[in-house]
Amino acid sequence: MPVEEFVAGWISGALGLVLGHPFDTVKVRLQTQTTYRGIVDCMVKTYRHESAYCLAPFDLIKVRLQNQTEPRAKLGSPPPRYRGPVHCAASIFQAEGPRGLFRGAWALTLRDTPTMGIYFVTYEWLCRQSTPDGQNPSSATVLVAGGFAGLTSWVTATPLDVIKSRMQMAGLKQRVYRGLLDCMVSSARQEGLGVFFRGLTINSARAFPVNAVTFLSYEYLLHSWG
Repeated sequence: MPVEEFVAGWISGALGLVLGHPFDTVKVRLQTQTTYRGIVDCMVKTYRHESAYCLAPFDLIKVRLQNQTEPRAKLGSPPPRYRGPVHCAASIFQAEGPRGLFRGAWALTLRDTPTMGIYFVTYEWLCRQSTPDGQNPSSATVLVAGGFAGLTSWVTATPLDVIKSRMQMAGLKQRVYRGLLDCMVSSARQEGLGVFFRGLTINSARAFPVNAVTFLSYEYLLHSWG
């Protein structure tokens, strides 16, 4: 059922994105900014100053927009740096050239390639361990397996996620990293090894419910159409 699987995956993924995007915004800001005292402080300040989130199709644009902390333009106040995803993309292209749109691409690839394997293997293994042979996993099993799959994958992905976000913000801050390794060494030298797990708490808080709902939606849609 390739078509049904594609549609089910698209819908469940969209649900997961909608549920997880606010947490993702807080995570990115904690990883790339030092103006917040913690998760709650970041959430409160973000909610207080910004009334909407911008969903962007590309990870770089998403990170840049998430780090835009200026409140909505008021009379007499300077306008925000980016007016939206399209303006953000055009501004990056103009200021940083075509390569600017691919900042952090290697870190993103290295983050997602093994993480996807861990993600699905963990889910399948937990479902099989909790389900008798010949039966479909229950809703509770799918929720727990999906949640732990997301949690496990983000624990392994967070160090490279930090590096990805920093490389993506480097152009905006006029900071130049010579590459992925230079970003890792510079970050560790200046802030210690703990920097690579910055945002892990919010990643974990987001990962469990988002992926539980994602997998439950996926399995439910497949069974409904089956």
